[in-house]
Amino acid sequence: QDAIDRKEKRSETFKTAVHGLEMGTPALKTEKLGHRAPQWVRDNLVTMCMRCKEPFNAIMRRRHHCRACGYVVCARCSDYKAELQYDGNRLNRVCQECYVFLTGHVVLEDQEGKHKGILEKGAAEVSDRSLLCSSLQLLDKNGKGGTRGWFVIPQDDPLVLYIYAAPQDVRAHTSIPLLGYRVRDLPQGDSRHLFQLVQSQQVYTFVADTEELKRRWMRAMARSAMGITHPEE
Repeated sequence: QDAIDRKEKRSETFKTAVHGLEMGTPALKTEKLGHRAPQWVRDNLVTMCMRCKEPFNAIMRRRHHCRACGYVVCARCSDYKAELQYDGNRLNRVCQECYVFLTGHVVLEDQEGKHKGILEKGAAEVSDRSLLCSSLQLLDKNGKGGTRGWFVIPQDDPLVLYIYAAPQDVRAHTSIPLLGYRVRDLPQGDSRHLFQLVQSQQVYTFVADTEELKRRWMRAMARSAMGITHPEE
């Protein structure tokens, strides 16, 4: 019966976490770490470790959840154990940052406070303060295949388009400086809403989910391409 009760408790915690994430509920505050069960970030929302930013793969780098903050992290970044009050002070797998906070122990390779590079801003952080963000598909050069990702034009860097693999990733995999590009509309083909960024011989072709979303992106990119940095201009 005790095992059943624990399983039901974990199941309800997971359901609550997923529902909270879908409703946009903020993550646990630092002072609540270990005292309350976290909201788990769903596996399919990230493609890389939310701590060290290394991409996941099926063999060498698997996904794990930190039982303190709910982040999706790799085995190396979650190779720590700490007592969690909400779980009867039992030892649980936690990430390095939560381990340092909960135990007070210093980890030599801790790089907290390291300056974030241009691509090392989290997608959620950038999206919250963006001129426009959504899922788009970027086609390859032959126009037959492409990569679907999360695209963001940040308010604090409005002349650059950041491309993330997933909306909760902690690092963009590439960026495109928009200044000087020309935005070109394309006729709808195969029910796809197509448009392009063009500059000299460089061409990027995008696919939006709807015609309305396509128009919003064309307008946002055109403004950035002309160097307009404020929404009211």
